[in-house]
Formats: sequence, C-alpha cells, structure tokens
Amino acid sequence: MPAFFDHRGACMKPSATVAFDPAVFLATAGLGRRIVEIPTAGVFFSQGDSANHVFYIQTGRAKLTVVSGAGKEATITLLSAGDFVGEESVAAIIGRHMATASAVTMCSVLKISRDEMLRVMHDENAFSDMFLSFLVSRSMRIQADLVDQLFNSSERRLARILLLMAEFGQPGEPEKLIPRISQETLADMIGTTRSRVSFFMNRFRSLGFIEYNGRIHVHKSLLNVVLHDQKFEHNAALLSNDNEKRIKGRKAPRKSTASEA
Repeated sequence: MPAFFDHRGACMKPSATVAFDPAVFLATAGLGRRIVEIPTAGVFFSQGDSANHVFYIQTGRAKLTVVSGAGKEATITLLSAGDFVGEESVAAIIGRHMATASAVTMCSVLKISRDEMLRVMHDENAFSDMFLSFLVSRSMRIQADLVDQLFNSSERRLARILLLMAEFGQPGEPEKLIPRISQETLADMIGTTRSRVSFFMNRFRSLGFIEYNGRIHVHKSLLNVVLHDQKFEHNAALLSNDNEKRIKGRKAPRKSTASEA
C-alpha cells in the first residue's frame, strides 16, 4: 500500500473510501434529496408544473394521468415500488410535466432535486447504469402498451393490466391482491367503456380467473387470456352458445285453456 505524508513529512494512513451503493442512496435522505410520505390520492406533481424534481417510489402504488383541453382525464400507466417518476426533469432544458402523478395507495417516495440527480448520474456509474436500465424498461413497457392497444382485444388488454398490477412476471412472488381501482380507471387505461369492463370482470370471476369484493384477487389462470387469446375467445363463445341453447331448450309453462278449466 503506498504511503502518504502530510506537509510536515509525517506518515498518514489513507482513508478508506466507501463504495457508492445505489440502493442505499435511494433508501435514505441526504443533500438534495428527502423522503416524503404521500397519502392516498395525494399528488407528486401536476400536469403543467415545472419539472425540477425526480421521484423514486420506495413503497406504495401511483398512477400517471393526463387531462385534455376539453377536460377529459385518462390514466396513462400505473407505477409501483422501484419506479422513478418525473424523469423528464433531467432533460437538457428544464420543461414542464406533461402528466399528473398521484398516489393510488399510501406512498413513501424519495424526492430528488434536478441538480442532485444530474450530479449522481455524472459521478456514479453504478447509479447511471441502474437509471438507464429503468429508462430502457420503461420504453419497452410503453411500446408493449402501444402494441396491446392497437392489436389486442379489450378483454385481453384488461387481463394484461390486471396481471401487471399484480406484478406477475416480476422478480419474487406476485402480490395477487391488487390495490383498489375503479372500473372507470380500468376503462380509461384499456380504451373501452365501464360497462364493458364490468362485463369482462364478471366473466373473469365466473371462470375463476379473479375474485373481487372491494379489492381484486388475481389468479395465475388469468394468464390464459393473455397467452391463448384466440383459444379463450373460442371457448368462451362455445360456452355462451351452450348457455343460449339451454335457455331456449327450456319449455315455457303451458297456459291452461278454457276447455281444461
């Protein structure tokens, strides 16, 4: 180990440098960052606000929504622990948020200033690698959402959203019991009406794919709708036809005639 000397010529022990850990950075408050508790329905930032902070969700669920000039609101995506939101704040030119981020459940988030976010991205390769990986994953998710919207049936889109909310396909065990979410929000996300969502939810429940009584419990069997859409629709159609035949086959009660009276 090389020796170090002060201005008087005395030997000094080199100070041990602590390796930067992105997980520790994102779990603790510090210079340019603080932990904030956001209650259910609380707002991280609003559409049109200046984009000068990035948020990291430590616990809880959130959503991104946009409002059109005519006042119509639509949900873009749902967010969960481990997601960043407000990443547009690190753009070269400070702009404004294009959407509103709000809490679906109680959230604990790390609020990071733009300056601190840029500093740690520049100085710490481990952090910039992790953040880049998140951005690539987010881009792939957006592309998958677009393909889903363009080519898949509304029933399959609903099944996919429910599975994503239950975190099927993510590391660890899926949550299965997802946060409370209205059928109107689900309808906005998949581009259909609330009545259609209600119809599909009832069918999923009758087929044993989900259970719900206030909160939705998702079973792994719901994957069949996403992975085998055509086969599922064919079987569902056969089931519907069988039900119709049974109903038509039932004999209506015979009315008594005057001669029988």
